[in-house]
Amino acid sequence: MLAKRMLSVVGLTMLLAWQSPVWADVSSALPRAPLVIHVEDESYRLEVELARTAAERRRGLMDRDHLAEDGGMLFLYDEPQSAQAGFWMYRTRIALDIAFLDAEGIVVAVHTMQPCTSSNPYDCPVTVAGADYHAALEVNAGYFEARGIEEGACIVWSGRQGGCRSTP
Repeated sequence: MLAKRMLSVVGLTMLLAWQSPVWADVSSALPRAPLVIHVEDESYRLEVELARTAAERRRGLMDRDHLAEDGGMLFLYDEPQSAQAGFWMYRTRIALDIAFLDAEGIVVAVHTMQPCTSSNPYDCPVTVAGADYHAALEVNAGYFEARGIEEGACIVWSGRQGGCRSTP
């Protein structure tokens, strides 16, 4: 009987930990890397978290209340992603811009995403890339527009082979 109660308590604790933003912030656990966005003669530097695994990409920026002005999250994939694939904002409380990048680091699509306040993930819209992509960069909403970053901009980051001009 005691073992059953202990299992119930453990199960409830795990469920609460998944739902609780206090316990769920994994920002310090992800590796960070410098990233540079090249737009014509301008360059913009960011320090981004790298989401490389499926679990890290699923978690994304969920349950965060703040993202540094010069911060972001770079979602990296081993295989190309379909133009019909996308991102959703379930449990994401920060309005975000997202840039989808091709294999060369060229921005192929840019979108702005608003937080989804529903507790039901199926009520949250999906932002579809609209172009095949190999990586995606999320930053605070308005960042791209304020700097004139749009399709055709080139993004380079530490550890990536090649680049627009020079690696960070």
